[in-house]
Amino acid sequence: MSLKRISQFFNPSSVAVIGASNISTRAGFVVMRNLLQGGFKGPIMPVTPNHTAVHGVLAYSSIADLPKVPDLAVICTNKNTLINIIKELAELGCKSAIIIADGLSGEQKSALKACAQLHHVTLLGPNCLGLLIPHIGLNASFSHTIANPGKIAFVSQSAAVCSTILDWAKNKEIGFSYFVSVGDCLDINFSELLDFLGRDAKTNAILLYIDNIEDTRSFISAARAAAFSKPVIAIKTGKTSAGALAAEIHTGGKQSSDAVYDALFQRAGMLRVNDLRELFAATQTLAMHPKLLKVEQLTILTNGGGPGVMAVDELIQSSGKLAELSNETRRALNKVIPQSDTTSNPVDIFGDSAPARYKQALEILLHAKEVKNLLIIHTPSALAPSEDYANIIVETLQTLPKMARPYVITNFMGEDASYAARKVCSNHAIPTYRTPEGAVGAFMHLVTYRRNQKHLTQTPESNTDDAKINKVAATAIINEQLDDEQSYLSTHQASQILSHYGIECIQTEVAYTPTEAKEQAIELGFPVALKLISPSIASKSEVGGVVLNLNDANEVEQTAFAMLIRIKNTYPDAIIEGFSLQKMASRAGANELRIAIKTEPNFGPVILLGEAGTGLEYAQAAVALPPLNMNLAKYLIAAAHDKGVLKERILPEKVDKYRLCALLTRISQLVIDQPDISSMELNPILASNGQFLVLDATMTLDRYKAQSHRKRLSIRPYPIELVEVVTLKNNTQATLRPIKPEDEQAHQAFDQSLNKEDRYKRFFGELPQFNHDQLAKMTQIDYDREMAFIVCQRFEGKTRTLGVSRVIMDPDNLHAEFAIVVRSDCQGLGLGRILMTAAINHCKRQGVESIEGITLPENTGMIELARKLGFNISRDFEEGSINMVLKLK
Repeated sequence: MSLKRISQFFNPSSVAVIGASNISTRAGFVVMRNLLQGGFKGPIMPVTPNHTAVHGVLAYSSIADLPKVPDLAVICTNKNTLINIIKELAELGCKSAIIIADGLSGEQKSALKACAQLHHVTLLGPNCLGLLIPHIGLNASFSHTIANPGKIAFVSQSAAVCSTILDWAKNKEIGFSYFVSVGDCLDINFSELLDFLGRDAKTNAILLYIDNIEDTRSFISAARAAAFSKPVIAIKTGKTSAGALAAEIHTGGKQSSDAVYDALFQRAGMLRVNDLRELFAATQTLAMHPKLLKVEQLTILTNGGGPGVMAVDELIQSSGKLAELSNETRRALNKVIPQSDTTSNPVDIFGDSAPARYKQALEILLHAKEVKNLLIIHTPSALAPSEDYANIIVETLQTLPKMARPYVITNFMGEDASYAARKVCSNHAIPTYRTPEGAVGAFMHLVTYRRNQKHLTQTPESNTDDAKINKVAATAIINEQLDDEQSYLSTHQASQILSHYGIECIQTEVAYTPTEAKEQAIELGFPVALKLISPSIASKSEVGGVVLNLNDANEVEQTAFAMLIRIKNTYPDAIIEGFSLQKMASRAGANELRIAIKTEPNFGPVILLGEAGTGLEYAQAAVALPPLNMNLAKYLIAAAHDKGVLKERILPEKVDKYRLCALLTRISQLVIDQPDISSMELNPILASNGQFLVLDATMTLDRYKAQSHRKRLSIRPYPIELVEVVTLKNNTQATLRPIKPEDEQAHQAFDQSLNKEDRYKRFFGELPQFNHDQLAKMTQIDYDREMAFIVCQRFEGKTRTLGVSRVIMDPDNLHAEFAIVVRSDCQGLGLGRILMTAAINHCKRQGVESIEGITLPENTGMIELARKLGFNISRDFEEGSINMVLKLK
């Protein structure tokens, strides 16, 4: 899908309604009415053979009779007419259509999609409410109400939810830049809309209602790009298994576990909410305050002790933090509040506070340096109407410059007595809520959003465990097993693969009969653990397939016989391959963990972390999407603690979290390197003295078959295949490679090494040195959308960056912009050609059609290099710059 075509779709100058009707129960009636009442300035052309006019507008009996080619067609006919209508629209030259009809079978959807692609018609729907673009007066939908102009974009798979949101927004006087019902996402989908809306100047925040995501790779890529510039809030249905099944039936797409969606939204820097109530609250909060909070601590001002306590309880239970008031602020408040000389947070000014005292306390808190976020709670007072207190808040805030104000939210409790007060706050863009819990919940949305955004910009520690990985050797073992038609590997087989990723398994011997088990036990030494080997039984301990602490050879043999009889009686069709024996490991003082890999529909492989146990359930684990770095591994561990699936035990030694992070990154690399591993479970893993010992490991292998329409991993891993050694003109060797998040410190040193002239040539002006957030965006890139190559060398024990080339592809992957800069004291070494050639070759591999850049006329070295590499050079006299363009196709 072309971003240009999406832009054209959302800026029509004329509309045709196919199947327009004068019958009030038909979709064609409602769509025509909405278009005519919306204030759209362009021609609105009804098409129907049944009426001479619709809503008083002259109708045309067929598409071919239309007097002009419409920019957009809204198809309101039944599902059996759609393919012929698409063909007729294409013949006329109309390239954009909305399909209202629902109930299409899978076969009908496939045929409709193929027809639209063949004729280059862009589709919204089917099974959708339509499209509203308030700033151009377009209501091409069968909604029951209008949408006001605003700065929020709303995109939903559910038409019913669209109607609910429109109703709520009208009541709250919240407007929209775009209101899009995507329905079954046959053509236009979330990813393309995120690309469009993320760049749209009229949109400050994006709301998504999601039933299912088919292409997670493009979704997370687009969502991450959009979330860097504005809040993206999502509500995802199907949290329960029954709900997931209902969503699957509704959309026709395979559903992944809800926990995996949680991991996706967090990784993209988005905010997830759980229900419509939360969505409304998050919308109100983030729409009015789209920028990040400076800090997370909250100060509470209340005229009632009980509501203040309710707010504190909700805050702490939601992992929030109370601000600590300074002594100076406390003393100032004590002078204002006569009943107290020990004021603390929450600040209770008591129910008998007249407006004057209320204003004094508010002014003190607004000017306090430690108060960055302020919740004002007000219960109805007999001293003055709630509206008076709301006006005090507005007037007091207006005395402060916007940049100097804390972030303020309000809670006016009650209904009739507080309605006018909430209206005052809303009219002055101050978020307001009915209950203390609702206000705190909305504030915590901002905190969660801030934390998720921080995930995008935190610099990970370098992990030096790469030397423990031998990809080639592990791949050879996997191929050997698959060639022998071995798809299920137990500990003794899996350990051979795991050892090549620095993952240690306990020594395991295999016996095929009870007698062999007896002999192996004697060789190992007692006590031993006896385990059944069976690909048919996932959790062997639940069926008596694991027996520990066997201390005698005969006991081992008898236990093995008993195990076989029990399993044969319970599972007569189970495949029994034998027994594994291990010498009992000392568990005293050790933590017991579980790490697993599971392949999910639409997502590919995911990583699970929890405590040792019997089942592989998402409820008992925290989930992350590979690839992981040290920071992301740290967040996975924290998520496991927050979820309660990894507990801090009272043991002599806690889990070494740094080494656990390193272990998780190696497992992540195993996932990336070995596509033939479809699942794996390490359970239990004994963690003791900074070491991790796997007692039981199982793997499932399956030859991975690449699919043209879907990438295996949800997030593109580091493209290690692009790393190479290059020789510079001074005959020294250097490494040319894609940039990594861990390069931030070296990149900062590189930026500081540039002289004024080189910085001016690169940035067309004098810019200050880059801060952390800017550097993070330069080093933590989405390799699917952009690429930054660096040339680096070891210098005085550190890695030093010598030069950087950067290419950013448009969402359509048709055009790329490049930029290149070389360290000021390293020029003349051929770095420019090396970096530029790497950028060009990468664009060719990606299928980019052209690459272009801009430089200043005085940058003669860059201009000459571009000329030699085949770029077309032209001068823009108006801008005073040089344009460089290279056609790759």
